[in-house]
Amino acid sequence: MARAGLYQSDIKKARDALLAQGRYPSVDAVRVALGNTGSKTTIHKYLKELETEEGSGDGRKAPISDALHDIVVRLAARLHEEADERTSAIESRSVERERDHAAAVGNYEKELAALQQQLRQARDDGIEEIRTHTQTRSSLQNETILRHTAQQQVADLQERLAENEAHRRSLEEKHSHARDSLEHYRQSVKEQRDQDQRRHEQQTQQLQAELRQQQQAVVLKQEEATRLNKEGAKLVAELSHAKQALYEQQALGRRQDQKIEQLHAGQQHVGDLERQLAAKVTENEVLLRQAAELGKEMGGLKTRFRELELSLAQANARSEASQNISEELRGYLQSLDRPPASK
Repeated sequence: MARAGLYQSDIKKARDALLAQGRYPSVDAVRVALGNTGSKTTIHKYLKELETEEGSGDGRKAPISDALHDIVVRLAARLHEEADERTSAIESRSVERERDHAAAVGNYEKELAALQQQLRQARDDGIEEIRTHTQTRSSLQNETILRHTAQQQVADLQERLAENEAHRRSLEEKHSHARDSLEHYRQSVKEQRDQDQRRHEQQTQQLQAELRQQQQAVVLKQEEATRLNKEGAKLVAELSHAKQALYEQQALGRRQDQKIEQLHAGQQHVGDLERQLAAKVTENEVLLRQAAELGKEMGGLKTRFRELELSLAQANARSEASQNISEELRGYLQSLDRPPASK
């Protein structure tokens, strides 16, 4: 740090010390000896004054010749000039260095300002990044929570899916069993219906055949009864004629002995005719009773035929009801086949 002021005595002490060391007391050397204090102009002025004072004093002149003294003075002046030139150059270089230093300092200050701006920007960016990181960490925590929630939901959905799959397999099994049962039921109903249909057809055909046979038998019996009636009427007529002939023969029997045998023969023939007539009448009565019984059987057959027709109609109704039940079961199974509506 520069002192408050320099005195000539200070300059003289520094110069003498340099001379004692065998060094030339230039302005810079004196200034260095003074501890880099003092103005170079002030130091140069004091050095000139000391040279002037020492040159004007008789008692302090060195016992040297004037020529040598002149050489020394010129040399000293030359050295002073060179020193001044060097000092000026150094000062110029120093000024230039200071200017360069100032420019460098300005550049450094600009760079420092830029760096400070970058630092502030970096700090702001860091704060923003910290804020963003905080938000990101919060978002990450939320995402983690959402992910855990989604994983739990996925697990729940997978569990529900497994339950739905098990329910679907159960429904498929029930559907398969129901379909098999329906198919078995339909097959059983169809077989039963076919059997009933065939049985009813066979019974109807059998009853129709029996009815035709009975009708034919009735017709035959009626024809036979008619024939017997005709034969009975003929026998009655013959009997009447025979009786009339017998009466006539009896009236003439006494008169005609020769005809007694004929009369006996006629009586025997009349007896035969009476017996034949009684047999025919009995047979006719039997035929009439058989015809009546056949009529009753025909009535029973007709009643049974109507009952069979009613049973056939009831069987057809049951078949249609079974078919309707089959259609309803098929519709229910088809509804089970359809997937459930999404909620």
